[in-house]
Amino acid sequence: MAAPRALEEREPTSRELSTGRWARARARGAPRAGRRRRSPWRRLVVIAAIAGPGLIAANAGNDAGGIATYASAGSQYGYRTLFVMLLITVGLVVVQEMSARLGAITGKGLAALIREEFSIRLAFLAVAALLIANLGTAVSEFAGIGAAFQLFGVPPYVTVPVAAAVIWVLVLFGTYRYAERVFLLLSLAFLTYPVAAAFGHVDWKVAGIDTVVPHLSAAQGFVLFVVALIGTTISPYMQLYNAAAVVDRGIGPEEYPAERIDTVAGAIFADVISWFIIVATAAAIGGHGALASAAEAARALRPVAGPAAEILFGLGLLGASALAAAVVPLSTSYALAEAVGVERSVSRRFREAPLFLGLFTAQIVIGAAVALVPVNLIHLLVGTQVVEGVVTPVTLAFIFVLANRRSVLGRHVNGPVFKVVAGLTVAVCGAMSLVLVVTTLLGWL
Repeated sequence: MAAPRALEEREPTSRELSTGRWARARARGAPRAGRRRRSPWRRLVVIAAIAGPGLIAANAGNDAGGIATYASAGSQYGYRTLFVMLLITVGLVVVQEMSARLGAITGKGLAALIREEFSIRLAFLAVAALLIANLGTAVSEFAGIGAAFQLFGVPPYVTVPVAAAVIWVLVLFGTYRYAERVFLLLSLAFLTYPVAAAFGHVDWKVAGIDTVVPHLSAAQGFVLFVVALIGTTISPYMQLYNAAAVVDRGIGPEEYPAERIDTVAGAIFADVISWFIIVATAAAIGGHGALASAAEAARALRPVAGPAAEILFGLGLLGASALAAAVVPLSTSYALAEAVGVERSVSRRFREAPLFLGLFTAQIVIGAAVALVPVNLIHLLVGTQVVEGVVTPVTLAFIFVLANRRSVLGRHVNGPVFKVVAGLTVAVCGAMSLVLVVTTLLGWL
């Protein structure tokens, strides 16, 4: 039999192919000769390198507002919101899958489909609601970047403008695909939350029970937090970005099975981290009331990082905020460009897609400028997620109707079980938003 090295240098004979000797020789020789053990860091790099729109969109939800909301839920309500997170995770998987399927099968983004299947007015209604919510979210992302650097002793008025300029350059000059992997790797610092929970004083029995048994409250504060959890986990920009990115990357019906795995796995992975953020924070400072600063949120990482907890939290907050600071404005730009039917792609130059890149630029400038206004960071972050939660049902209703239309998806429409789960997701999100609006109005009156 030929040596392993020779296997790489010559073509197999017909006898070797017919008897299977060639395949067996390669299995025994060549792979083993060239196999190298990958370090854990290299594995993370490989995972980030192949990350698709589903993983990126879902993890963009674990941004500055998401971290603040999850940590505040653990600090203020302990483990009581874990059951809500279980339901939200199911909803996130369903919604993200529908948005990715719509993009892959039709080759069009959500705003374009809304314009074609409903009307231009409804398309602009959806985009207007998204623009209002996303502009506030963009502000919170740059505020998160400023807060991250502030943990390292660098003032926001220096770091926020620089960060805005860097993100703008990365997107406009075609290197964003590489940069988003770097941001994703930085945000993996939040993988330390499961470790922090393992080393912390978590009451696992109570956490497990509260995950599967509801402990809800009709109090306005609790309802507000539930809506904020929905808004930060099932954010409209995530669905619009997911569908648009699937189209932008040329993922079609043939590639969709792999993209479906990416989408579902990304949603579950993101919410597992969210679950551990609530658990770790509840164990560290649960019952102390609402958070007041990013430094307080970092205390949950002390069991694993000790004095370096703030540095570790700052790195994660920086990566998560930077990733979302690009994804959120891009999702708005995709939506508006699709609604009016003009060019939209991060691979285009400014003169080729002026509306798309111009709107992206405007959001970056406004988001960074407003983020420099002194305000309580935690209140800003949680407040923007509440706005997202109120807007979310509008986007979800469009996605649900589109995913049930055979004229749009043909044989790829929602199945009976999927249709029921998706319908319940939209109904529950809408009901919670309505309850919050009604209770708020009654409180004013």
